[in-house]
Amino acid sequence: MIGSLLYLGELAVKNGTTLGEPYPKAPELEGISEYLNSNENLSITNLKGKVILIDFWTYSCVNCIRTLPHLVRWNDMYKDKGLVIIGVHTPEFDFEKKVENVQAALDKYGIEYPVVMDNDYATWKAFENRYWPHKFLIDSKGFIRYHHIGEGKYDETENIIQTLLLEVGQDTSDVVTSNLTDKTPSRPQTPELYAGHAFALPRGQNLGNEEGMQPGSTFNYSLPNNIDANKIYLSGSWISGKDALTAHSDGEIILRFLGSSANIVVENQNETLSQILINDKFSKDNQGDDINDSVLKTFSPALYNIYRGDYGYTKLTIKVKKGFSFNAFTFG
Repeated sequence: MIGSLLYLGELAVKNGTTLGEPYPKAPELEGISEYLNSNENLSITNLKGKVILIDFWTYSCVNCIRTLPHLVRWNDMYKDKGLVIIGVHTPEFDFEKKVENVQAALDKYGIEYPVVMDNDYATWKAFENRYWPHKFLIDSKGFIRYHHIGEGKYDETENIIQTLLLEVGQDTSDVVTSNLTDKTPSRPQTPELYAGHAFALPRGQNLGNEEGMQPGSTFNYSLPNNIDANKIYLSGSWISGKDALTAHSDGEIILRFLGSSANIVVENQNETLSQILINDKFSKDNQGDDINDSVLKTFSPALYNIYRGDYGYTKLTIKVKKGFSFNAFTFG
């Protein structure tokens, strides 16, 4: 099955593909600031004869993180058969532009395939991309044969990988196909909630506090009597930045969400300790992977899992110290 032929057809016209050719020519990697697990000779042109998987991702994106085990597995299984995976890391937040942060993510998730840093969105724009994650499969002649937006469809994607490798004479019948669990959420959940005003307000998101976000200002918030679901509430003094909300005093973040897992993207550069309450209690039950005895320890800008439990509505209270800075909540 070929994903989104309409999209591919439109891209083919814009890229000048000749009439009668059903697939668009893949754009070249452009504006790359750093090459990780590779060197500056890495390019679509230099990989002619190979099958290429381009993966647009960013390391604090939970949807991207859930796809990474599949990419790592495909790299292990098919790299000797002629598949080259290139992770195009296009940052959402400013801290994701730092090479040391991206390298730390590669080490954490065991990524050994090439990753290029597209900090200025040049390659993103060349592919006319708008999503994280977004995978493109390019055949040995440099044509985009398939693409998939978001999580899931791993079996379909792997089938296309095998088909394209077979076209260049690579037999994959001896490969044990990936049997990793598809962790794509299948039930309704709270959408991603942004803390930075430049991200939240254009999406129609705002704080649950009556005063709302105060872009570029420091404001002292108090909690209302009622806490609605799917909104971030604050207490204490907070600075409303483009990317993040930063505590100007000790304070609290309150959130009632729907899902079975909750994550927070934290911008802090230095070690910070925060206390987590689940449904107004300090509890060892349903603590996230990054919680120890109701304490979240953050030591670098990244995504941290703070709740993992039964599906449903859950109230989180995060007691933070002055200087704590966060960018978003995501759910699963």
